[in-house]
This record gives sequence, structure tokens and C-alpha cells, in this order.
Amino acid sequence: MRVGLFVTCVNDTLYPRTGRAVVTLLERLGVRVDFPAEQSCCGQPLFNTGYRHRTEPLLRRYAAAFSDHDYIVTPSGSCAAMVRDNYPRIAAKAAAEGRGGAVPEAVTEAAARTYELTEFLVDVLGVTDVGARYPHTVTYHPTCHGLRVLGLGDRPRRLLEHVEGLELRELPGAEECCGFGGTFAVKNPAVSAAMGADKARAVTATGARTLCTVDNSCLMHLGGILAREGSPVRPVHIAEILAGAEDDPEPPHGTARGGGAR
Repeated sequence: MRVGLFVTCVNDTLYPRTGRAVVTLLERLGVRVDFPAEQSCCGQPLFNTGYRHRTEPLLRRYAAAFSDHDYIVTPSGSCAAMVRDNYPRIAAKAAAEGRGGAVPEAVTEAAARTYELTEFLVDVLGVTDVGARYPHTVTYHPTCHGLRVLGLGDRPRRLLEHVEGLELRELPGAEECCGFGGTFAVKNPAVSAAMGADKARAVTATGARTLCTVDNSCLMHLGGILAREGSPVRPVHIAEILAGAEDDPEPPHGTARGGGAR
């Protein structure tokens, strides 16, 4: 099995530790992981802002970069949803408007091979116990794209429940958006910050010391709010928890501590 890691812009630029954690985890499970250097942004910021035509070259680049891989795995529910849900439709519209040629077929085929990390582990590899150890209290926030577009359901929770030493605490209002929403946080900062403050209060109420999600963009937003409130809660991507084999006393998301809409 040959897997291509689609690391995403946010992880590559701000949270490379998450990408390394994915490689560590998958290789521990016997998976060969490649990192195609030709990969780039999935185009979600452009597409969500209305620039559909300018997104099209990124679709072609994605399909070409991962053409030789059996599966494409990404530690981002948001970017996985962009590829799986939007790529086929964007490609089809481009073809209908006389652009793209045979590209729609290649894009649709690549989209079908794309998996968010936790669904790849559970659905493709068929595992829920990945041999991880993380002796901390954790609360899990199901991010919007993973919950509503990909339909991840309980896959992340099932993986967390099998981590040695981990105590999972229920998050009140778990299915409510954290308020980040990518360009939403830029266009509507006051609303974004208010939603984030509500979610941060819910996180604090659990008493957990770690906040976990499948998207670092949401962790960046919430981590910044929690840090400014003086909260001891650590924002940690699920890949880093699942890759762990020992206690790590240092917060792995230093950048996230300074993020979030003001």
C-alpha cells in the first residue's frame, strides 16, 4: 500500500509537527508514506471567496501530484472535505464551460482516493487501537467539515478511547461551530470571536487539560482564545496524540497559543 501525505498549507507552514506525527503513526502501522513535493494548497480559501476559476489549476496540480498513490491521507477534515466534496463539482463545471479537457476524470478519481486521517485508520486499515499512550485528560471538538461534510461520526472518539492512559471528557455543545470557518473569521471577526469564546468556555468547563480536534485551523483559533484567558488547556491535533508513545510535558502547539480571532 502506497500512501501520499497531503499535509495542507496550515500544517506545512505552522504545524509541521502534525505532519511528522502522521508519518510516525502510519509507518508504525506498516504503511509506506510518501510526501509529493509538487503538492500545494487545496484551493479552499480561493473557492470559498468566490474565485472558482482560479481554483481550477490547483485541482489539476493535486491530481497530478498524487497520481501514483493508492490513497491520499490528510490530517485535516476541512481540506479533505474541500477535495472530496468540491473538487468533482468544480471539475465538472470547468468541463461544461469548455475548460479542463480530460482533467475532470483525473480530479474525481483523486478525490475518491482522499481520506481524512481518522477515517483512513478506521475504514481502510480497520484499526482503532494504534498503540498510542497519552496519559492526560482530553476533550474532543468535532470540527464542522469533519462532522457535517465528511460524516466522520465517532471515528475520532473510537481511536481516542483506545489510547492508553487517556481520559476522554464530554464537551458540552460539542457539535456547535468554534467560529473559525477560514475566511469567515476574517470577514466576520466579531462573530467569530464570540463563537470561539463560547466554545472556549465549554472546553474549560470539562476540566480537561487537552483540547483535541482533526483540524489545526480550529485549534489555532481556540488555542489563541484559551491562551489569552490564561487557560492551562493544551490544543493538540489528534494525529499527535495517536502518534504518541510516551508522555510529552511540553505544549506541542506553541503557535496555536497565539492564534485565534480577537
